[in-house]
Amino acid sequence: MSQDPTDGPDPERLKRLEERLTEVRRTHEPAPRVDDQYSQANMAWRMVIELVSGLGIGFGIGYGLDVLFGTLPLLMVLFTFLGLAAGVRVMLRTARELGEERQAADAADEEGR
Repeated sequence: MSQDPTDGPDPERLKRLEERLTEVRRTHEPAPRVDDQYSQANMAWRMVIELVSGLGIGFGIGYGLDVLFGTLPLLMVLFTFLGLAAGVRVMLRTARELGEERQAADAADEEGR
């Protein structure tokens, strides 16, 4: 039996199609992307580099000022600790940003389902 084109779509048939699509979507979850693993490793390296660069910059400034003023270990130690504090602060800010991005992505995934 063919339907007249002026008739609307068959609601029962559309309902069955939607149920089948939902079932297929449920059974065929996408595999985790390999890029996500690399992305997490990149973020970990970024945080390590932020910490180490803070230490290095603090050490360099302190050592340079010590050589300039002749107070050799004093300013080097002080600026190394300041560099450590700055590196930890930047690292924690990065971690917070990543957490917010992950929460937003999870919320978007939940809305899409």
